[in-house]
Amino acid sequence: MTLDRRYVLGGIFGLLALGAAVMLADILATVFFAVTVAYLLSPLREELTRRGLSAWQASLGTTATGVLAVVALALPLVVVVAGRLDAVISFLLSLPPTLTVDIYGLSATITLADARAVAVAYGRQLARSFATVVPVLALKLTVFVMVVFALLSHTAETHRALIALVPPSYRDVVRALSRRTRATLFAIYVLQAATAAGTFVVALVLFFLLGYPYFLTLAVLSAILQFLPVVGPSLLIGLLAVAHLVVGDPARAALVFVLGGILVAWLPDVVIRPRLARETADLPGSLYFVGFVGGLLTLGPVGVIAGPLAVALVIEMADLLSDELNQVAVSED
Repeated sequence: MTLDRRYVLGGIFGLLALGAAVMLADILATVFFAVTVAYLLSPLREELTRRGLSAWQASLGTTATGVLAVVALALPLVVVVAGRLDAVISFLLSLPPTLTVDIYGLSATITLADARAVAVAYGRQLARSFATVVPVLALKLTVFVMVVFALLSHTAETHRALIALVPPSYRDVVRALSRRTRATLFAIYVLQAATAAGTFVVALVLFFLLGYPYFLTLAVLSAILQFLPVVGPSLLIGLLAVAHLVVGDPARAALVFVLGGILVAWLPDVVIRPRLARETADLPGSLYFVGFVGGLLTLGPVGVIAGPLAVALVIEMADLLSDELNQVAVSED
């Protein structure tokens, strides 16, 4: 097979893949998510194979591990949405149309009617959307499982097919980008998920001890906010403190601000992240934030993964280009 023929076949493959992406646009985000998960889980599949399992058994076990991890992460959010949404709407309906705030002799009146109406309407719309989207989510979960299993079952064949399209002199670049991809996905999935799980446990205990009636909901929100770079759960802690100040309870505001800031917003980052950070891509927080926000606004939920990954690959390519230029400059000197 000549080099030109190989590139022609690669070009045809790219066109067919693009056409398939257009035809399957509604599940493209699910497929992308499945590809990244399979890419991250491939070392586990290889380890199970080394321990004596067949390729099929290792792929099945690894796929089951990935599915269980996804379900475990999504389950608290589903419980909160399904079980607490009616209670939240009832609470919003019970709020008075106006609220008078009195702090240290200074008083102000806040109108809540319009904001309450918007929040209640959005909550009811969210409940209806959640009820109708469940069958769609079940189908997408099925697609996710099938794609992950298929990729894990044919990891070696897929790798050989893709690497064969790259000229030998550029395969080191592909390997570097592959290492950066795996490290970035580890940072997004494993490190963030582990930190979020730790945050959930700490927040659950803290909000229960502080007497919040919806401590489970607040703990889930704290865990979800861990995926928001830079700000994190401190956003929720700040809102709770402000809410206590508004109703004239500065002591409770100070208590939740101090304890929540230390135990929920700060402690999981300090305890969990350093233990896993050596496996990550070492992506600066500011650039991770840019990729997170940019990807979210451009691509929707899948952009939470695609955005930081794109930024990390740009950084890796910039490093490779810089090394190449420096080597050329040294050789010319």
